[in-house]
Amino acid sequence: MPTMKDIARIAQVSTSTVSHVINNSRFVSDEIREKVMAVVKELNYTPSALARSLKVKETKTIGLLVTATDNPFFAEVVSGVERYCHQHHYNLILSTTEGSKDRLLNNLNTLVQKQVDGLLLMCADARFHIGKDLNLNLPFVIMDWWPTEESADKIYENSEYGGYLATKALIDKGHRVIAIITGNLKKSLAQNRLKGYQKALKEAQIKPNPNWVIESHFDFEGGMRGMEKVLELNPRPTAVFACSDSIAFGAYQTIWRQGLAIPQDISIIGYDNIQLAQYMSPPLSTISQPTAELGKLAVETLLQRIKNPKENYRTLLLKPELILRESIQSR
Repeated sequence: MPTMKDIARIAQVSTSTVSHVINNSRFVSDEIREKVMAVVKELNYTPSALARSLKVKETKTIGLLVTATDNPFFAEVVSGVERYCHQHHYNLILSTTEGSKDRLLNNLNTLVQKQVDGLLLMCADARFHIGKDLNLNLPFVIMDWWPTEESADKIYENSEYGGYLATKALIDKGHRVIAIITGNLKKSLAQNRLKGYQKALKEAQIKPNPNWVIESHFDFEGGMRGMEKVLELNPRPTAVFACSDSIAFGAYQTIWRQGLAIPQDISIIGYDNIQLAQYMSPPLSTISQPTAELGKLAVETLLQRIKNPKENYRTLLLKPELILRESIQSR
C-alpha cells in the first residue's frame, strides 16, 4: 500500500508538502499540486482515515443511540440524521437498546471506544443517569426522549401541546366520549400527551373518566391490546386518541378484526405522522412531529457543541402540527 513517503519520493517533494496537498491545509503552488496529485493518481493512493483522526483528534463520526429501528418513527428520525450527517461530511454509527439497560451501556461504551466525535441520544427505556454512570467526556445532544435530567443540549417536541391538539380535534368534530391509549406512563412523553388530553377535556367541560385512559406501549402490539380494552368499555367511546401512529396501526387491526369500521363505528387519531399514516385505509389523522427538522437540529447542534464545547447549553422546543385526514367522523 503506497504511503505519503512514496509519493514524496516520486514527486521529489517533502512529505509535509504531500500532506498539505492532500489535506488542503496550506498553500501549495499549482505546479507542485498538479505534480503531487499525478503521483497520487498513479499510485491509487487513499489517505488513511485512522491516521488522520489520530493526528487531528477527530474521526468525522457521530454516534446515534435509539430505542429501536423497527419503530417507523425512529426509522424516519434515523434517516433524517443520516442525511444531515452526510451533508456535513460526517459518518454515522447507529446503535439500539431494544429496551435493555445492559445493551445501552455496552453500546455507549463501544461508541466511545470507536472515538466518535459526539453522541446523539434518543431513548427512554433505561432508568439511570448516563453522565454519572459513564462519566462521558465528549459532547452529546438529547433528542426528544431521555429518562433523566442531564447537563446537555436538548431538543424536545412539545408533546403536551400535541396531545391537546389531538384531543381537541376530536372534540371539535362533536365527540364527547374519548378514550386515550397511552404508552408506558413511566415515560415523561406518555405523561405529557396524557396531560394534553386532560387539558382539552377540561377546556371543553367534559368530565374525565379514568376508564377512558388505557395504558399500553408505543408499538403495534400495544395498540391492538389497548383497543381491545377500549371496545370493552360501556358505553363504548366514539373516538380514540392513540398516542403514537404505531399504537394507531395496532388499533386499526383490532377494529377490523372485530368487524367494525373507521370512522363510521369509531374515530381515531394518531401521533407522529410517519409516512405510512397517509396510506392507511382510511388515511390516519395524526399529529405531525417534525422528524426532518429534529434530525437537522440535532446534527447541527452537536456539531456546534463539538466546535464550541464551552457554550451555554440550549433547550430547543419543536412545535407539533395537526394533520386531519379521513379517520375522524363528525357527530
